[in-house]
Amino acid sequence: MTRVEREKLGGHAGRVVWLTGLSGAGKSTIANALERELNRQGKRTYILDGDNIRQGLNRDLGFSDADRAENIRRVAQVARLFVDAGLIVVVAFISPFRAERQAARELFAPGDFLEVFVDVPLALAEERDPKGLYRKARTGELRQFTGIDSPYEPPLAAELVLPTAELTPQECVQRICGLL
Repeated sequence: MTRVEREKLGGHAGRVVWLTGLSGAGKSTIANALERELNRQGKRTYILDGDNIRQGLNRDLGFSDADRAENIRRVAQVARLFVDAGLIVVVAFISPFRAERQAARELFAPGDFLEVFVDVPLALAEERDPKGLYRKARTGELRQFTGIDSPYEPPLAAELVLPTAELTPQECVQRICGLL
């Protein structure tokens, strides 16, 4: 079967919504709410995030810059397969480096890759810190943590910027749905 046939069967086009931002920005919350809304609309989806990728496919990778780049390369390849299958794949990864996000974008046809910057001030991300990761990074227990001792490069031309200090998760979902 071709992608066109799969999309016809599914009733919608395959796309990737690539959520990038600091830990604590709201990527996973938005991804889960987006998936619920898209499923409510009858659209077939799949979420790729650290929980389902780092425990299996990428469990051999650490958090060095090279391993982070390889993590994103693999995620992009998997997302490409899901898009070819006619699904809307929601990728929720910090994906801190512009070059790796650009390399991911280049795997897709124009319009199939929607980069969404889940933007939050570092201070608010640290305040939210549900897993205590920022605290561990600040005390030196956790090294190479994005935003503390490893850089995050914000997108220069994302299709959408979601300032989560100002928007609710549902407002973010509605803005993403407007892109799709």
